[in-house]
Amino acid sequence: MARQKRTSKMLEKAVRRAAGINSIDPNLDLGNGLTLTAFSTLIETMRTRENTYNSALSSLDKFYREMLETECELADMAEHMLLGVATRYGKSSVEYGMAGGVPKNQHRKGLRGESSTSSSQQPSFIASVDSNGNGKEPAATS
Repeated sequence: MARQKRTSKMLEKAVRRAAGINSIDPNLDLGNGLTLTAFSTLIETMRTRENTYNSALSSLDKFYREMLETECELADMAEHMLLGVATRYGKSSVEYGMAGGVPKNQHRKGLRGESSTSSSQQPSFIASVDSNGNGKEPAATS
């Protein structure tokens, strides 16, 4: 999605105001540097900066699209590289694991680094069970 370009309401208002002042007197000088020439110069500076900003946004959008396209190409090539290693060495090989794949013989639960203690522990809501299978309440400590 392209970034929103900027339009200045103040610039539009200033252009209309300059046109009105120009109809009063094209050489109007109100003192303290308030001249129609200075006002028009500042309007043009603002217009130039707004155009530069909007052009930069367009360039940034272009660079972003190019980066996303390259990222997709990179993902495809990374997948093809892994598949090439699998083709050459097999999906159960050490080389396949070294390339980032999960070797076929490690797909079973618990072999991929999952801790065996987490699945063998009893849930914490069972405090303890005596030899008859009856739950004991934990002793209150004070």
